[in-house]
Amino acid sequence: MLANSFRKSFFAIALASTFTTGNALAAFNLSFTQLWSQKGQGSEIVAIDLSSNRVFNTYSEGIEIRDLGTGTLLGTYTVPDTGGINSVAVKNGVIAVAAQAIKKQDNGVIAFFNTTSASGSIPDKVVAVGAKPDMVTFTPDGSKVLVANEGEPDDTYTNDPNGTVSIVDLSSGIASASAIHLGFTSFSKSSIQNSGGRIFGPGATVSQDIEPEYVTVSPNGKTAFVSLQENNAVAKIDLSSNTIVEVQGLGVKDFSLAGNAFDSSNSDGINGNLKNWPVFGMFQPDSIDSYESGGLLYYVTANEGDARDYSGFSEEVRVRDLDLDLDNDDKVDAFSPLQNDNRLGRLKTTTVEGDIDGDGLYEEIYSYGTRSFSIRDENGQLIYDSGNLIENILARKFPDRWVDNRSDDKGPEPEALKIIKLNGQAYALLGLERTSGIMVFDITNPYSPTYINYVFNEVDISPEGLDFSLVYKNSKSDWGYVAVANEISRTTTLYKVSAVPVSPTYVLLGIGLVGLRIFVKS
Repeated sequence: MLANSFRKSFFAIALASTFTTGNALAAFNLSFTQLWSQKGQGSEIVAIDLSSNRVFNTYSEGIEIRDLGTGTLLGTYTVPDTGGINSVAVKNGVIAVAAQAIKKQDNGVIAFFNTTSASGSIPDKVVAVGAKPDMVTFTPDGSKVLVANEGEPDDTYTNDPNGTVSIVDLSSGIASASAIHLGFTSFSKSSIQNSGGRIFGPGATVSQDIEPEYVTVSPNGKTAFVSLQENNAVAKIDLSSNTIVEVQGLGVKDFSLAGNAFDSSNSDGINGNLKNWPVFGMFQPDSIDSYESGGLLYYVTANEGDARDYSGFSEEVRVRDLDLDLDNDDKVDAFSPLQNDNRLGRLKTTTVEGDIDGDGLYEEIYSYGTRSFSIRDENGQLIYDSGNLIENILARKFPDRWVDNRSDDKGPEPEALKIIKLNGQAYALLGLERTSGIMVFDITNPYSPTYINYVFNEVDISPEGLDFSLVYKNSKSDWGYVAVANEISRTTTLYKVSAVPVSPTYVLLGIGLVGLRIFVKS
């Protein structure tokens, strides 16, 4: 059914890829063919292994092992004496599984299996890492494993472990695996905040406050970037010295500017009611991936957003409950009354930022996430942000996919992210947690990405993790597999994806229509 829908919409997709966003013409579309979708005990993170013809997906208590060809469940792996499984990765016949402790403020472990290990096998090796290992990944050569140890506090906020990044050395094999742990003691609160980051947990040191979320390693294996979601920052690691060299604050996005309009209310009765508002969005990325273009290194972020909301401390409040200082800000005053529920009243914001002069009145409003994806150079300089493109595409092209009850939260919530390369082009696959499905963008030119298509079905809900493996490569017909872990539906899905050249007829038609549009406007 999904394949048929793509054939029927190929013409529309071709045109969309040529002029929908007003960017450069795309030479290829990506063709997705769903091979299977299987429901299991859960599915949050997924990894493909071509050597064993298996797909591995996490559920709360272990790893499901699936046949690559059919998705059939072959068995499970579990890690004894742990409090839950958070992530899985595979490389060179080795599976790495991130498991948190029973008490998540205690140190967790990375458990290693061989890809050919029988179902039910105990781990071949277990290595202690930091508190709540949330994501695990290999370096491109498989010699190291990097782990983002989130270090979340307990609900009362009285036990807040350090956030760390562990690096496990596998150069001598998993039997000899050992870990080093990188912390953030050398960074100051002022330096992080001055760069556009956040340090704000009650009574927390910088090390306690930082919460590593997701890791990407550069294609040459020399650099890693770690998203620090709640801190609105990214850490840069030099893997030649195993040193955190920088914490890059990400700053904010101004939703009052052209191109940044968003739907702020779930009470206005209008789906896709995109408007500019005097609100700043904190990028707060979840997934992060990296690639090279023109010999330079870039990283891409899915700007989901996240608040700290515990019984012992919560920053979260709706705009209607803020004491706004309307007299001292002309921009805010021009939009009053902001606090009606059909305007900004329902929007979730923070009490940590916005009270500029400390008088208990808020001159500025900050929301979580930016409903976008961004591209930055390796120094953290913002190269591109998709603005309101995601919500705009949903509202105009896929209105039946709009989920208005999330408008006051973080919108479609771009969360999962994977960069793939086919036929010399780089593509960002962006999983939308709340509207579900995957948006695809050509990011070969990091300064001018192009929207390609939106892949979804009615079964798979809430993509949490993505993986890609290149199967076949030649000059014109690369193809590979994309696996998707869908958290709410508990399904794992496999697609065949290939780059399909845009017919010259469609390209010329697209150019003609663009020219016609320009001629009419002139």
